[in-house]
Amino acid sequence: MTDTATQSRPDGAAVQQITMGGAINRALADALEADSKVLVFGEDVADPEGGGIVGVTRGLSGQFGEERVRSTPISEQAIIGAAIGSALAGYKPVAEIMMMNFITVAMDMIVNHAAKLRFMTGGQTGVPLTIRTATGAGISAAGQHGDYFEAWFAHTAGLKVVAPSTPADAYGLLRTCIDDPDPCLFIENFPLGGSKGPAPEKGHRIPLGQGVIRRPGTDLTIVSYSRMVHEVAKAAETLAGEGISAEVIDLRSIHPWDKDLVLSSAARTGRLLVVHEAVKPFGVGAEIAAVVSHELFGKLKAPVYRMGSNFSSIPFSKPLETAFMPNGGTIAEAARVLSKQG
Repeated sequence: MTDTATQSRPDGAAVQQITMGGAINRALADALEADSKVLVFGEDVADPEGGGIVGVTRGLSGQFGEERVRSTPISEQAIIGAAIGSALAGYKPVAEIMMMNFITVAMDMIVNHAAKLRFMTGGQTGVPLTIRTATGAGISAAGQHGDYFEAWFAHTAGLKVVAPSTPADAYGLLRTCIDDPDPCLFIENFPLGGSKGPAPEKGHRIPLGQGVIRRPGTDLTIVSYSRMVHEVAKAAETLAGEGISAEVIDLRSIHPWDKDLVLSSAARTGRLLVVHEAVKPFGVGAEIAAVVSHELFGKLKAPVYRMGSNFSSIPFSKPLETAFMPNGGTIAEAARVLSKQG
């Protein structure tokens, strides 16, 4: 797939740019090339069916064969069931569930089998399974195609959950997930699919549970992941023009999450705002807020603040869909209020 472009750095050196979809394609290709045990399953993932609905797996079956990159029936249970079986047989399957809402069809397979087999066998049986899925509001796909359900899976012992915001992180996290001996859920964001960023080096890995500071700051800490990192970055830029210095942390990995990085930053700034696209009640932000409030009790200048989408199904109407979730403007306004407290 055509996924790269070249830009120049200020010093004149060329920097290859790659799209998010291109980085995921490259990560899969490199993993398939490096290890004959890596397999790819999913609806329409092989080239005769177009390489996926947005072409992320295009070219892979032509290069590695349809025995290793296999289009499946329209059955999420069959996809995950076959992937779990192949993982138990010694393979490293990457199973694609086209949209995250469709993952509900395979919940029993994921939660009661993939996540628990290591525990149920006393540590004798791992399930080196990676589940790729995509979601995200903003494309008018309505209420059954764009929900973020990461909190469900982060709440399930035995599963690891990641959500990259940049192409390089998508490559590095996916390679790490494929190498991991336990099941990992790799969450992509539809609106970010064509976004571009610096291309990673071949073989680049990012450890699970390692966040990153995207922008240093002193007045408050804003924590996010996936597409909301970009909205937080917009808010931080606006706030900087008003004299408010926001530190931006990209979790990258939801479970495990980088507790030490978040605690260190919040302890320095004294204020914490957590932002995610998933609906606010019972979300990942609630867990982070609880941990930080407990660990830094009496040290924060203000209560931890959470932002998420409205507690509703995703509207089809574009104006309502836009109002449904946080954006740079609403995040900046919440940060202004928080920065004045304490």
